This record gives sequence, structure tokens and C-alpha cells, in this order.
Amino acid sequence: MRKTEDGNPPAGQRPASPGVGSHRAAKAGAAKPATREDRLKAALKANMARRKAQARVRAETGGPGAGAQAAKEAGETD
Repeated sequence: MRKTEDGNPPAGQRPASPGVGSHRAAKAGAAKPATREDRLKAALKANMARRKAQARVRAETGGPGAGAQAAKEAGETD
């Protein structure tokens, strides 16, 4: 940005905000950005936890798929 002799921006122009052009993760106290592998690992962990919770609810309520799971656990076959 162009500046006048006194070091200020010309009238009618705002100075660039401090975040422009910098990486957002560079904030004070922010954690280092996660690698792709770390993000995938975290997403997989969350997905597995969600699926286990859904399976528990289905088993308790007798929802869809509960019969097949119960038969599998009891050792029954078709």
C-alpha cells in the first residue's frame, strides 16, 4: 500500500488488516496445523465412536439391524 510522507495511508484508504496475507494458524497460542494424516485419524476415530453409539442404541431399542446383530452375537446362523 502506498503511504504519504508522514507514513500514513492516503485519505480514504484503510490500512491492510493484520490478518491479511498471513496464515490464520499463526495466532498466539494456536496449535500447529494438523497434517492430513492427523485429520484423517481424528475423523476416523469420531466416525467409529458415532457408529458404536448408534449400534448400542439399535441393540437397546431393537431398531433396524438389531436382529442380525443379536443373532450374530448369539452364534445363530441361517
